[in-house]
Amino acid sequence: MRPASGGAVVLSLSLGLACGGDAVPETTPASEPNVPLATVDTATVAVPLMLAAQLYVEHDAYVYARSTGIVEAVLVDIGDRVRKGQVLARLENEDQEIALEDAQASHENAQRLLARVRELAGTGAVTVADSEQAELDARRAGLQVRQARRDYDLTRAVAPFSGVVTARTVRLGRFVEEFDPLLRVTALRPLRASVQLPEQAGAVEPGTATVVIALDGRVVEATVQRVSPIVDATSGTREVIVQLAAGSGLEPGASVHVRIGAEPRRVVLIPADAISEDGYVLVWENGRTTLRAVTVGATLEDGRLEVVSGLAFGERLRLP
Repeated sequence: MRPASGGAVVLSLSLGLACGGDAVPETTPASEPNVPLATVDTATVAVPLMLAAQLYVEHDAYVYARSTGIVEAVLVDIGDRVRKGQVLARLENEDQEIALEDAQASHENAQRLLARVRELAGTGAVTVADSEQAELDARRAGLQVRQARRDYDLTRAVAPFSGVVTARTVRLGRFVEEFDPLLRVTALRPLRASVQLPEQAGAVEPGTATVVIALDGRVVEATVQRVSPIVDATSGTREVIVQLAAGSGLEPGASVHVRIGAEPRRVVLIPADAISEDGYVLVWENGRTTLRAVTVGATLEDGRLEVVSGLAFGERLRLP
């Protein structure tokens, strides 16, 4: 019986050694994938600024009542195109019309008397005082015509420039007072945008080319028109006005971003092809890939993308 027992002991030891080898495996590094990888980089670069703005036009104004009265006619409505000087609305003006005709008649009579006095003055039939009085009366009559014509013109609301009617508050038959708003006229072109450029963004001069990006992604060429000569002490910025190229298809009031100037910034960078169209990247970590959402900022001249959030320097990304 002893040999059998000894054989059992040897078998037990052999099994014990085998089990011990499986319980403490050797650690091996994760294998590299069979696809290209990119390392998240960082650098100090001059990043173009994207400044929010709203488009506006230089010629955009309300047309106000210039006298008091009852609205007799409204000749345009919202959306109508108008020309500079075109009559848009009219107040009752019969009294002003009568006054104008009376002033014109008085002026014509004064001119006839003046012509007769001048003719007689050559013969010595009138005194110098009578001649001067006739000249004065004729001049006064002319001024009365100008005043009466102005009173008549003030009953009409006219377009201050060519454009489109974009608002209307006037209603037919209503009583309005002087300086009540009647209509709004807007010249739809040229479009402009005003931005506050940080002082450290570098020099920008009139004529500098830039771009305006609409909310729908449209990119429109623009040119710097005006640059404030001073920096605001509170904000550390200066006002810059850019004008969009014709044919942009955008409208006044639209929200846009203006790409202008650049400022030094320490940024996290990734290749453009490392991110999907919906804003995700594949992060390679511990031998496997993980899908992660990132937020990107500016695009550098070499095509790399700034990562605002979602990645850290040194992480590795799987490329498609």
